[in-house]
Amino acid sequence: MPRKARVYLLLAASLYFYMCWNISYVALLLISIVVTYGAGIILGNCERELDKKLTVAVSLIINFGILFVFKYFNFFTESISKITHTDLPTVDFLLPVGISFYTFQAVGYMIDVYRGEKPEKNLARYALFVSFFPQLVAGPIERSKNLLARLRRLDNEDLMNREDLIKGIYTMLYGYFLKMIIADRLAIAVDHVFNISEYSSFNGFQLAIAAIFFSIQIYCDFAGYTYIAIGAARVMGIKICDNFNTPYLSVGIKDFWNRWHMSLTGWFRDYLYFPLGGSKKGKLRKYINIMIVFVASGLWHGAAWHFVAWGALHGCLRVLEEAVTPFVRKCAERFRWNIDTFATRVLRIFVNFIVVTLLWIFFRAQSTGQALHIIKLIFTSIKPWQFFNDSILAIGLDTKELNVAFIALAFMTLIDVCKKKGRDILSDLYRQNTWFMFLTIFVSIILIVIFGIYGAEYDATQFIYFQF
Repeated sequence: MPRKARVYLLLAASLYFYMCWNISYVALLLISIVVTYGAGIILGNCERELDKKLTVAVSLIINFGILFVFKYFNFFTESISKITHTDLPTVDFLLPVGISFYTFQAVGYMIDVYRGEKPEKNLARYALFVSFFPQLVAGPIERSKNLLARLRRLDNEDLMNREDLIKGIYTMLYGYFLKMIIADRLAIAVDHVFNISEYSSFNGFQLAIAAIFFSIQIYCDFAGYTYIAIGAARVMGIKICDNFNTPYLSVGIKDFWNRWHMSLTGWFRDYLYFPLGGSKKGKLRKYINIMIVFVASGLWHGAAWHFVAWGALHGCLRVLEEAVTPFVRKCAERFRWNIDTFATRVLRIFVNFIVVTLLWIFFRAQSTGQALHIIKLIFTSIKPWQFFNDSILAIGLDTKELNVAFIALAFMTLIDVCKKKGRDILSDLYRQNTWFMFLTIFVSIILIVIFGIYGAEYDATQFIYFQF
């Protein structure tokens, strides 16, 4: 394509991609684009601080107003109805796919312009920034200083090259591996156990295994999409930010959120936590700000109280960790304990994984009450002999499927450990002979085709985070 036409080609492809899901809801995407683009232009030409604040306020009201109507209106009216014992009206809207992602990305751009960043004057380029199809529906939530800067280069440079093509394909294949071989396979057992009418019939061991499987499923599902998005963009020479950095090898809640859904964590840090005052107004205010951020994060993930509970519990643990860590370190120094040994780190990783897994139950359950009941059953009905009989085979996966899952998990763990140690596997693969690279790509495709899970009657299964 002529260089000047590349932005328009990608914009048309991105809008078509979104319209393939629901053609009418592309209007909401375009409204968000036009409103934040216009706000950026106005902010770039405003001199009075009052005018700037008014522009930001109007844009926020429109963008978050649309998000509220389509995602949260029913949640709030139903909650108020239960409290007041009244019958408030609800709306029957289909939740627009990816609305939280593209709304946050567009709003983040506008706030960056308010803070002094140069506004984008090319409407088509800005529209592509918001709607870029690889990361449109499930992130990562990009910043203008990264993605928009790269899209500007499309007019003047040939971004595509052999290295990005090969590394992009490898990255996409790893995403398909996580999604189709691990996540969708474990989803069979998770869906079977967490069925709202059946979960109480399982013993504590089975419920614990299902909770662990969901913890792995949601990581592989979401990270899988992220790798596919990163790879698809990189094939075209456009690099987007990473969203995961071995979160299940973290040693605490803070470390976990520095590694999980990093683009959302960064968004809340820069556009909510810091504006609230961050840690500059004393410890109590810092803890309150942390709780606000985590409750907002839970609500961002879903319009239901069990999502709010999930976020609030993470916030409580984060505050507790923040308060206790200095005391623990002082005790370690006083009694000469080395808390950074390999064995201690492994123990901390294991404990943190168990805690995060228990909290994921609130995320997966249909209600807070169901989550609490499942956790209660795990701790009260688990028996030693359940570890050695065939209880695991009653949760929906036979021996063959479990073996495939465990082998795939071992491979994923190896990749994560290498990444944690700073090993650049993509560069290692790219340095190999051409025949070896194409052989590994071909074999990977064959393995995904053979061992992938495709849903009932080959009906493609959705990515979990599409609903957010």
